Amino acid sequence: MNAVIDEDLHRSLKPVLESLGFTVFDIRDHGLRGYSDSEIFSFAQQKKAVLRFPNELSIKLINQRVFQLLSQLNEKNYRQNIVIVSPHQVRIRSAKISHGTTTNE
Repeated sequence: MNAVIDEDLHRSLKPVLESLGFTVFDIRDHGLRGYSDSEIFSFAQQKKAVLRFPNELSIKLINQRVFQLLSQLNEKNYRQNIVIVSPHQVRIRSAKISHGTTTNE
């Protein structure tokens, strides 16, 4: 399973996700710092997941909530989906890419 974290998240989230079995892609390590949300979304679609949290939460709370929420999911939840984690819920969006255009179902 793959996870993508954006530049607003602390790098300490990576080992939390790895402990849950994810291969983690940090956009800062892929030259995407400062890119638009749509470009980050396209990158996340290629990798199957995106995780985002409001900046006002503490790093410790973000890491705890991600671990708690994602440990409730299984690999089937991730296949061909984008998983968006917010402080109190997980949203799963089915997304597919065709001819470079993104469509949501």
